[in-house]
Amino acid sequence: MGLFHAETVSRRLPGARLVAVADPVGGEDLGADRHYTDADQVWADSEVDAVVIAAPARLHADLVVAAARAGKSVFCEKPMSLTLDDADRAVAAAQVAGVVLQVGFQRRFAADWAAARALLDAGQIGTPRLLRSLTRDPGGFDPARVPPNTIFFETLIHDFDVLRFLNPGAAAVEVYAVAEALVEPQWRDRGLRDTAAVMVKFDNGATGFAEACFQTTYGHDVRAEVFGSAGTATVGDARRTAMTFSGSGGRTIATVQSDQELFGAAYVAELTAFIEAVRTGTPPLVTGHDAREALAIALAAAESAACGQPVRVTA
Repeated sequence: MGLFHAETVSRRLPGARLVAVADPVGGEDLGADRHYTDADQVWADSEVDAVVIAAPARLHADLVVAAARAGKSVFCEKPMSLTLDDADRAVAAAQVAGVVLQVGFQRRFAADWAAARALLDAGQIGTPRLLRSLTRDPGGFDPARVPPNTIFFETLIHDFDVLRFLNPGAAAVEVYAVAEALVEPQWRDRGLRDTAAVMVKFDNGATGFAEACFQTTYGHDVRAEVFGSAGTATVGDARRTAMTFSGSGGRTIATVQSDQELFGAAYVAELTAFIEAVRTGTPPLVTGHDAREALAIALAAAESAACGQPVRVTA
């Protein structure tokens, strides 16, 4: 993801300049003015106004805090942290420093997700009653490199944010989750969970359902739905184009094969919005608070899957 973000800043955002890339193992030539091996070199660079953090998740919170203390605005990939205490620490650091903190929930910037939210804001869907969000990845992962609870903290956390996005103003209060190793069952005893389903109850009475699996046979499948008192909005389409081929074998469609193919425009849009927030001093469209709320659901889901019981969401 870091490679795509660096290319976006360097090649897709007029008015932005990729001053430096920090990577302890080096990297490709992305058009940056400078290449560092230590993040501290970035904090000390006076030409850097803002940073994009796409390091491993366990490092995110500390990097957000360090960047904020150095006076840099921060775009951080999800999850912003792996604990609520670290989330609070990151948010507080940005507030004290007076810098922008935006988190990478790109689905909010995808055209169909944004259109559904616009209908909600206009009252055309009415009061949300049932919500659904799903993520089915195209596979090809190495189970040895997947930490426990990744499906909740790094995959379903997108879906938890979508449930909140499509149920504006409501807070999650209780979670029930089940998870299994169905793609790589031999890794179950080592903590891998590659398939999960989660029910989320909200304080406005609505119920959301999120599901994820690390492998499909047909590409990258991400969808969502909000059913309300006045209508339903369904978003997400894995088709590569609107073309359907009809032949002797029946009808077929081509499907997208990666998140960057499916959400390429959304990834660009979220960084465009971030840069605009930095330039104008306006609040970001996805905040550290949004990241904390999604993480609270993810933590409750991981606990529920482990104990087999519903779990209250920590405020």
